[in-house]
Amino acid sequence: MITDQKLDVLLQRIRKKEALIGVIGLGYVGLPICLAFAEVGARVLGFDKDPAKPASIARGETYLKQFSSERIAAVSQTGTFTATTDMGRLTEPDVILICVPTPLTKHQEPDLSFVVATAEAIAACLRPDQLIILESTSYPGTTNEVVKPIFERGGLKSGLDFFLAFSPEREDPGNEIHNTLTTPKVVGADDPASRALACAAYESYGGLTVPVSSSATAEAVKITENVFRAVNIALVNELKVVYSRMGIDVWEVIEAAKTKPFGYMPFYPGPGLGGHCIPIDPFYLTWKAREFGMSTRFIELAGQINTSMPDYVVAQLSSALDQRMQKGLCGSRILVIGIAYKKNIDDTRESPALLLIEKLEARSAMVEFYDPHCATIPMTREHASLAGRSSIEWDPVEISKFDAVLIVTDHDAVDYVELASKAKLVVDARNACVRAGADLSKVVPA
Repeated sequence: MITDQKLDVLLQRIRKKEALIGVIGLGYVGLPICLAFAEVGARVLGFDKDPAKPASIARGETYLKQFSSERIAAVSQTGTFTATTDMGRLTEPDVILICVPTPLTKHQEPDLSFVVATAEAIAACLRPDQLIILESTSYPGTTNEVVKPIFERGGLKSGLDFFLAFSPEREDPGNEIHNTLTTPKVVGADDPASRALACAAYESYGGLTVPVSSSATAEAVKITENVFRAVNIALVNELKVVYSRMGIDVWEVIEAAKTKPFGYMPFYPGPGLGGHCIPIDPFYLTWKAREFGMSTRFIELAGQINTSMPDYVVAQLSSALDQRMQKGLCGSRILVIGIAYKKNIDDTRESPALLLIEKLEARSAMVEFYDPHCATIPMTREHASLAGRSSIEWDPVEISKFDAVLIVTDHDAVDYVELASKAKLVVDARNACVRAGADLSKVVPA
């Protein structure tokens, strides 16, 4: 049982950076948190079932472009940051952060299989006085209803024998302003000791913390942030379609509207939602709300609008080919610009580009892609048939041979002026050509 003296010992070990920090899941969430701790001198032990990641860390090499090999080598070669696939070593860390995926099933229901498997691995090794923090996004109640019972099967009690908290990840890949160090960490726990320890853990690397009253409240904070974004993006996507029928440019409307210094926040339309958060997280709340006999009408409507955008883009492309080139999609050569889910990164999770490629090929179009950040399409559960396809090289002569170019991701490294001048037809779902000052005579918005 945890005594005040034991609590103080662990608290001081965390503050003095003497505690061993364990991080399970070394992807877009886990790796930056590992670096944040290791770069201030804390000892970090990373866990990942993919042996390639620990091997890369041991060599001091990166596997995510947003983090340089030099950064990883600086902490791995000193032994400050090591990684393993051996879950049996989960007895070693004083603090364990869970950073594993929480996808949706095909029926838009929560898939907590990664969280459950991780919790069971921890439970098999759980010892007294350990602090476990769940960072994986889920519905309010997950920490208490799913994770805690697994940990307590062996007889240890949360808040008495070990500590348990929830702190939602707030990573934004490619954001050079708001990163792990500058973005406050919301921290929720169901007992004061767990909350204090979790806050101390993040504050030990210089992080800012926002403590809240419970783990469920912290879980609700994350869901609320992403519901807010999903609903507002759906709104501008709907406005895009409406204003297009009226002959009004929604991008021009947004640029003018955002000059108002109060009461308005700009959101931008697109070809569909990507990334792990916005397309997925709101549906966790939708699912959980049914338990309480509630329907989440705004969330579900927003989901319908956002998931309809790829079909709208395909229809715009088909119409443009018909009207400007007197061609149908069948047999047309289409070049997709950008397969990452957002600009200037190599992350393809839930990218609308992958769905668009499949939809175009289902209409018998011949599709290739160019992405300066993604040389090859990685394996994904939803689009396995596209895995291994490679980006073409940037060649204005080759670009001119395509019947149409579809801009899905507006990477800064793309020369949109040259693209618009060489392509026969450009269908722009990101307003990239307008922003670049390109010749718009062959450009159609989508």
